[in-house]
Amino acid sequence: MEPVIQTTQLTKTYGTLTALNKLNLTVTRGSVHGFLGPNGAGKSTAIKILVGLLKPSEGTAQVLGQLVGLDLPQTRLSVGYMPELPRFPRHLKGVELLDIYGRLYGLSSQGRKEQIPKLFELVGLQGREGDLIGKYSKGMQQRLGIAQALLGDPELVILDEPSAGLDPVGMVEVRELVKAITQKGVTVFVSSHLLFEVEQMCNEVTIINRGVAVASDSVQNVAHMVSKPAVLIVEVSNLSDAVAEVLRQLPFVQEVTREKSVLTVRLQTSDDVRSQVSQEISRLGGVIVSMRLEGQTLEDAFLQLVSQPRRDKA
Repeated sequence: MEPVIQTTQLTKTYGTLTALNKLNLTVTRGSVHGFLGPNGAGKSTAIKILVGLLKPSEGTAQVLGQLVGLDLPQTRLSVGYMPELPRFPRHLKGVELLDIYGRLYGLSSQGRKEQIPKLFELVGLQGREGDLIGKYSKGMQQRLGIAQALLGDPELVILDEPSAGLDPVGMVEVRELVKAITQKGVTVFVSSHLLFEVEQMCNEVTIINRGVAVASDSVQNVAHMVSKPAVLIVEVSNLSDAVAEVLRQLPFVQEVTREKSVLTVRLQTSDDVRSQVSQEISRLGGVIVSMRLEGQTLEDAFLQLVSQPRRDKA
């Protein structure tokens, strides 16, 4: 299947500054692809090239099978884009804003009448269409921005920091909204610095640092790139010494320590073995109160990858 986004040796320089350095990126159709990197890593530069706002210094970028930079209106209309912290005229009503964008996208009057109410419902703003944007909360404005990015039924939606500045409730709403978008067959490319949010909503991730892709794979595979061993922290009711002893005999367990009702199980595998551990605890009469995996999260991998010294060729 042809990738929705494909960059090859994509480079962007500003004088002596290299913002992107031979970036190779592949986004598969139907995925929710997270784009991660510290401040100044080159995320915004890459997105601006993908949506045609910047020209690369070297290399190529393809979106929906077409080279970026060519004057291809149909390809542009197939891509929805929400910039970081979108700013909309406060004196307009929400419905007026989407109607203006719909006209810019070339939607007919009938098309706008049919699509705009559905978008307000999808992003959870039904009943607020006639309110002034100046009265919208920050979370509502973020959702309005996603709605405008979905006008015209795009195949690809690019969201730049969609959860920026939101409270925890707003973050959950945006996360659920992204999931709803993908159920319609839309590919979503999300740039974010919120690692937990990316881990919750994405199935693919690319991490860049200093303009270079340092990892690109499924979220699970990237999380497993971390070198330190994974640890299971399990709180168990009715915990007996026999439980700890049996867990120590499992081939993928390196060490088990106990403190009151909490077991710390140090693993020597990158596989997800929580079900096997759960079965053994239950078999011996233990009741699992909580279980969490530490040491192989996306955050662990991110921090390790971006802290590695850069090795430039001489």
